[in-house]
Amino acid sequence: MKYSIYELATYAFDPLHAFWKNERTEKAVAGILIGCFLAALLGIELGRQGLLPAAIAAKTPTSHYAAVGIAFTLVLVLEVISFIFVLPCSFSKSVGKQLEILCLILMRNSFKELVNFPEPITFTGNMTPIYQILSDGAGAFVVFVLLGIYYRVQKSGPSLKPASKFSYVASKKLVALLLLGLFMGLGIYVFYCSAKGLHHFDFFSTFYTILIFSDILLVLISQRFLPAFQAVFRNSGFALVTLLIRLALAAPPFYNAALGVASAGFAVLLTLAYNSFYLNKKKES
Repeated sequence: MKYSIYELATYAFDPLHAFWKNERTEKAVAGILIGCFLAALLGIELGRQGLLPAAIAAKTPTSHYAAVGIAFTLVLVLEVISFIFVLPCSFSKSVGKQLEILCLILMRNSFKELVNFPEPITFTGNMTPIYQILSDGAGAFVVFVLLGIYYRVQKSGPSLKPASKFSYVASKKLVALLLLGLFMGLGIYVFYCSAKGLHHFDFFSTFYTILIFSDILLVLISQRFLPAFQAVFRNSGFALVTLLIRLALAAPPFYNAALGVASAGFAVLLTLAYNSFYLNKKKES
């Protein structure tokens, strides 16, 4: 029995999605996060006490605050996986998920500045880390608020006939599977480099660069099923949001928060304009 590429993508994607969204999986993952955070704190303390082998101690942070960054990084990894599984739903939902990840990245950046403070935490007179904490924290908060507005103004998009809708969604599932494979490959490579003490790239910045290309691919795929100008412009605009987020991740302190807020604001304005002027009363999806 022969299957089309759309059917194969669906058969491969749906079980993975069901497993990831399973309540038992979510609880197990939450337990792993807690265990990793406690293990990081314990490992750092053992290193400070000189109880770790020299090879491991050389790669172990000396500040307990580093465990917070590790915990946030793991949360971000889980959010990126969730984003990949949201990708086939719609452009608007996937952009919302990207903005959620941006929020967490800005918040993580705030906590990463803790390594510049002594233990127990005291004011040292150095205002630069404090300004960066305030900048990233404020940026995360504004993006969080704009994200709430973004979700509030969402409306159902145009709808397709069942046969076309299946092909369209299956095409996006195929892209999601490719992204999942790339995500796992990048993760394994970064972990290997870290374990070997080799130089490696910034994982999230690199993955967002890949998302720029995947979004352009999705725009081209959507044009096959939704060729109307307003749909193409809307989807291209959402791809631009991904580009702005990528620039925010690459930007230095203060500019990163500003670009993050700009990306969220652009997503909100684009949605409002599309809903107000171009959303057809007759749905087409």
